[in-house]
Amino acid sequence: MFVSINPATGQPFASHPSHDAPAARDVLNACARAFPGWRDTPLAARLEALTRLAGLFEARLAPLSRLAAREMGKILPEAEAEVLRCARACRFYARQAPRYLAGETFPSETGRRMVVLEPLGVILAVMPWNFPYWQIMRAAAPILAAGNVLAVKPAPNVMSVAEALRELFAEAGFPEGTFRLLRVEEGLVAEAIAHPAVRGVTLTGSARAGAAVGAAAGAAIKKAVMELGGSDPFIVLADAVLEDCCTAAETARMRACGQACIAAKRFIVEAPLQAAFIDRLAKRLAAHVPGDPLDPGTTVGPLAREDLLDNLDRQVRESVAAGARLLLGGKKLPRPGYFYAPTLLANVKPGMPAFDEELFGPVAAVVEAADAEDAVRLANASPYGLGASVWTADTERGLAIARRIEAGMVSVNAVPRSDFRLPFGGVKRSGYGRELSRFGLTEFCNIKTLVVEDA
Repeated sequence: MFVSINPATGQPFASHPSHDAPAARDVLNACARAFPGWRDTPLAARLEALTRLAGLFEARLAPLSRLAAREMGKILPEAEAEVLRCARACRFYARQAPRYLAGETFPSETGRRMVVLEPLGVILAVMPWNFPYWQIMRAAAPILAAGNVLAVKPAPNVMSVAEALRELFAEAGFPEGTFRLLRVEEGLVAEAIAHPAVRGVTLTGSARAGAAVGAAAGAAIKKAVMELGGSDPFIVLADAVLEDCCTAAETARMRACGQACIAAKRFIVEAPLQAAFIDRLAKRLAAHVPGDPLDPGTTVGPLAREDLLDNLDRQVRESVAAGARLLLGGKKLPRPGYFYAPTLLANVKPGMPAFDEELFGPVAAVVEAADAEDAVRLANASPYGLGASVWTADTERGLAIARRIEAGMVSVNAVPRSDFRLPFGGVKRSGYGRELSRFGLTEFCNIKTLVVEDA
């Protein structure tokens, strides 16, 4: 049994039955039975279903947003933006899939050479909780558009959102078995991956989860896409426009209460600008109002689970013990729910949890760089490589530095975000493979070569 807990109160409000091993096999078998019919459904009809789904996201904006706020803890405006992003992604693939899936024909003196894109079959999606609608939809929209079917293992703490999604897919007219929930404990994931019907697996989660799922996929010789954690550097060069980068720094760190994989986590600031940057960022973080995510006056909600709160508190305490300076916050808030005070650390260095580990919560870690070369060194001194940003008045210099950062996405004078028009993914311990754009659409396609020789 999975229990939904409101992280703003710590109180349960819903429960969902789990699947044991036989029930999980039944779910995957149902997906396998649905695949041939969905594969053979004309592309236009598959995309019409995506368009209907987009309309349902828009029509149900209020209840869907409130559910995410209640179950995951993000403030209501962020939940609304997430739901609308799902609608836009559906419409994007409905427009672009015909072009992305068109394949190619190559001229030949003796016949034809063709490359066609065909769906693989049942794809297993192991999904996280921090963007409970968007994370599933950024996998589901391209995977289903390509003609695959999807079995989704939701994160245990957002099962109510997953159930709401299942209902939307059914109402949009997706055939039974094309989108199914696999409500299993972690221990059954490897068995699900090994199921003969499963042809690929996509995971968004921690590096630890990625290692386990990637190993199971490798053992079964199945395609995998891994979007894992990040400790994204936010590089502030001495010529950056201070007000702009501080505004962006606040947004990048506090969105989803700091619980975004691609959120900035290490603020690497050239020495001449560090004091002014810290002063402005501290004032911005101190102005945040923790509270009920459904309250319009709240600007930062709780962490999603109690264990996440405890781990963040450990990371901050151990970093301070190792020499980091605590300038703001640094404590759990004495109230019901899983709240942590907006926190600012300075003098953060390699070897501290605030530098080496992923900070999933409202904690900003400031790292001093002697110069731009030192900033690049510090940015790359991480096992992660998901996103990064460079802030400078000289955009060409910023672009040159961006090319040297080891990450899947680097922005100059902008906050990195997942965008359905662009490929998304990381390097190093942040994973492999790509989601979104045409790359995400073709990750789970058989890129088949056809050769026809004239008689």
